[in-house]
Formats: sequence, C-alpha cells, structure tokens
Amino acid sequence: MMASLVEEAAQIHAQGLESNLQGGGIDEELELYQPFQKDQITLPEEVQCMAVKTLLHMCKIPFSLRLRANAENMSPSGGVPFIKVGPQIVSEFDPIVEYLDLKGISLSRELSGSQRSEMKAYMALTVNRLYSAEVYLSWCCETIANKVTKPRYGAPYPWPLNKLLPWYKQREAKKYLKVQGWLEKSQDEVYEELKMACKALSDKLDDQYYFFLDRPSELDALVFGHLYSLLTFQLIDDKMADIVNSFPTLTRFVERIQENYFIAPEMDDV
Repeated sequence: MMASLVEEAAQIHAQGLESNLQGGGIDEELELYQPFQKDQITLPEEVQCMAVKTLLHMCKIPFSLRLRANAENMSPSGGVPFIKVGPQIVSEFDPIVEYLDLKGISLSRELSGSQRSEMKAYMALTVNRLYSAEVYLSWCCETIANKVTKPRYGAPYPWPLNKLLPWYKQREAKKYLKVQGWLEKSQDEVYEELKMACKALSDKLDDQYYFFLDRPSELDALVFGHLYSLLTFQLIDDKMADIVNSFPTLTRFVERIQENYFIAPEMDDV
C-alpha cells in the first residue's frame, strides 16, 4: 500500500515538472515585444531579446513575437524585450525569470542551493563583463557608434528625431558605463575583458552539454543570447566574433542550443 502511494506521488511529481516546463502555469497567450530585427535593433538589445526567446523556448512556452518601433517606450522599465500576458507586462531578462518562477516555471528548480548560488555568480559575470563590453563597443567606439549603432537606433524616426534620440541613448549608455567603472577603459581593455569572460565561461562549461546537470538553466539561455549575438550581429569588423570563436567549447555550445531550440528559418526572424 505504502509503496504504491509513493510510486503514485512520484508519478504526480514527474508530471508536474513536465507540465511546468510546458508552460502549464501560463493559461493566456504570451506576447513578446521587441524592436524591429533587421534594421533597428542594436547589439545590447539583440542580446537581451535573444536570451529571453531562448529562455521561453527552453521552458517550452509558446509565444507570439510582436515587432514595434517604439517597443522601448512601451516597456515599463524602458528596456527590451518585454512580455505581455493578459494585463501583466514584465520587461527584461531577470524580471521575466522571476515572473515565470512565480508561475511555477523554472529551469533551475532541480539545482542545489550551492549550484543556484554558482549559477547566479556566473550570470552576474555575464552581465558585468559581456553586457558592459557590448554597450561600450556599441556606443563608445565612435566608428561603430556612428556607422552602425546610431543609424540603426534612429532608423524608424524622421529627422530630427533620428539624430536626437540616438544622442540621448548614447548619453544614457555612457552614464551606465560610468557607474560600472567601464567608461574610462580603452577599447583594448574592453576586448580583454570580453576575452576573460569567455574564458571563465569556457572553463566552467568544459566538456559538459549544459552548464549544470544534464538540462538547460537560465544561465544557458542568457549565455547563448550573448554568444549568438556576438557571433552574428553585423558590426564594422569581426573582433568580438573572433574572440568567441577562439573558444571552441563556446562555439559548440552555441551550435547545440541553436540546433535544439531554434529551427533554421526562425533564426532570420528571432
């Protein structure tokens, strides 16, 4: 009798975990809003949008992609992407992770306490180094800023907004970098920071399929968002892509995630 009850409880638990990963905690349609992909989105925005899309795919949550020129202005935090579920709107990666967790959907539920702490440390590393490098190179490297970032950011708007809005955004980016202690770095120092972050992630991943256990975590989604964007986003040169490509462990990781969670035609529109 007791054995059968234990077996039944185990089956219910397993079914509940599978239901969570299939998005069972979200009953309404989930819409994901971001800027236009092909001619508007900037590298830092592309990274965040790709990370959230990967997270949703890994959680097996279906979503409808909504492209809006004013997605940034529609967002409650001013950051993209944001998701809309019924009347609820949640923006940016970490708050979206927390929202899903409140709905009973979590990729890291099976991690131990020490593993969760380690995961959060690597997520902080990813944000502090990779994201700061992406913001710096997009907005503080004058050649990239003038030839790529500013024209893309201002693309949907008529003159003079297409000149004024990128200027304001650049000023905002420099304020962020100053707080992070990155504004005074040289371009070579930023590339070195990017290389050190990639090495730390490569050493952690080693020969594993995912960063933890045998399944993806929020860290896998976030890191893929960064690495995929660094490898594919069109800038004036391939220096950032070359750094990522110098770590075969990371490029193989990107290929695996892309193959397992994205279909080929979708990558043109994600």
